[in-house]
Amino acid sequence: MAPSNSSRVRRGWLIPIGGAEEKKDNPVILRRFCKLAGGRNAKILVIPTASELEDTGPGYVRIFEEMGARSRYIPVNRREDCFDDEIQRVLERSTAIFITGGNQLRLSTILGGTPVAKIIRRMNSDGAPVAGTSAGAAIIPEHMIAGGPTGPTPTEHGVVMAPGLGLTNKVIVDQHFRQRDRLGRLLTALSYNPFATGIGIDEDTAAFIDPDGMLEVVGSGGITIADPSDLHHSSMHDAREAEPICLIGLKLHILAAGGRYDTETRQAFADD
Repeated sequence: MAPSNSSRVRRGWLIPIGGAEEKKDNPVILRRFCKLAGGRNAKILVIPTASELEDTGPGYVRIFEEMGARSRYIPVNRREDCFDDEIQRVLERSTAIFITGGNQLRLSTILGGTPVAKIIRRMNSDGAPVAGTSAGAAIIPEHMIAGGPTGPTPTEHGVVMAPGLGLTNKVIVDQHFRQRDRLGRLLTALSYNPFATGIGIDEDTAAFIDPDGMLEVVGSGGITIADPSDLHHSSMHDAREAEPICLIGLKLHILAAGGRYDTETRQAFADD
């Protein structure tokens, strides 16, 4: 007999953060992540692979421990580290995962296709929340924005894409969004295959996506939602090199703290 819906394990929360999140005065994003991770019972594993700074991992460990959680980091700096049995055991004993910022391509080239990536997917499927800031946010979806020029207009060759962790295929994430003027590259990514919703996340802002796919904005900035579900024309297929792309039927929403977006039904809601 098949298990009832109520007895099925729900996947964990996904928390892409736009980067430069507040860490001292009022760290609402990191504090809420700690609570989802289990509060004082949390065992948060920090993965600082994207960063080449030695203090990145220990810095986040200190922050989470000051919030009452247990935390540690794993030095995954080479692909071979992802095949280490002890690193895999440490990962599996965690209640939540936090992926730091840095270089997206360091993340994808070191983690991609390894046991560590597979364990992260399995843990999230089994209920563990996964958060990532900046580069760590970009790699959460199936398709990752790895680079591209700044500017508001989508263009041919306006974005560099790479495989992500595949924790969701509902969204494509771009970070430092308003601060680095990245609307054009997010729209270029959507023009390749207008299936996913594009979410552009400002600094000190996060999208808390619950197991049912409802996104809530937390933090001091905004999130730009680019919904291509009604897109009925894209000129990407015959655009010349560096030419602007024509997109007709695209919907945009700008959401501030408390705003919500259902990634399943593609409905947006203002703060109640």
